Amino acid sequence: MRLLLVEDDVMVASGIKLGLADAGYAVDWVGSGERAEEVLRTEVFDVAVIDIGLPHMDGLELTRRLRKPEMASRQMPVLILTARDALQDRVQGLDLGADDYMVKPFELPELLARLRALLRRSQAATSAVLSFGPVELDTANRRASALQEGRRSTIELGPREWTVLEYLLMHAPKPASKEKLLQALTGWDKEITPNAVEVYISRLRGKLEPHGVALRSIRGFGYRLELQEPAAR
Repeated sequence: MRLLLVEDDVMVASGIKLGLADAGYAVDWVGSGERAEEVLRTEVFDVAVIDIGLPHMDGLELTRRLRKPEMASRQMPVLILTARDALQDRVQGLDLGADDYMVKPFELPELLARLRALLRRSQAATSAVLSFGPVELDTANRRASALQEGRRSTIELGPREWTVLEYLLMHAPKPASKEKLLQALTGWDKEITPNAVEVYISRLRGKLEPHGVALRSIRGFGYRLELQEPAAR
């Protein structure tokens, strides 16, 4: 999942970015509301984490602006971070279009849990477990498994394989474009070529097909999860 972090404190931003990256997010960071607004006019993220106490344009004004119809990310979930604990500030943030609100200091596991909940809500999912046929991805406990002969067997996934499969499951049965998968895998500070997506797709095929799930290529677009037909006896 691709996340935009808007935080002007370099040390705080570095810590949050590291924790989110370790959890599998492709994190892009900007230090001002003006830069965030510029980016969000043209690029799409799965979720944004915005600090209220930004210089010049604060996080509340940024949230108000990004909800405008012309913004590319107007439907994107927004979680606001702030040191302000006043009820009025929380209410104002939510009224301006934020989806959730966290007061600093906070623990990383809670931030991750709240982000998972926002992403599930934005994808119309209600469970932390994403599934397609026999394959399940437990996003809360970071476990992938498949039902095989009445028992669940673990599917070992690398970090980027996990990211690709999570994105495919969140959009199944609809196809996912190669461009969106590439964005989910990387931020601005990392270089991954489109061919790298094909590498991770190939690895996933080898891990999913034994469990009856195929990864079909859609020429000129991307990939889609499909259930394989049972083998004829």
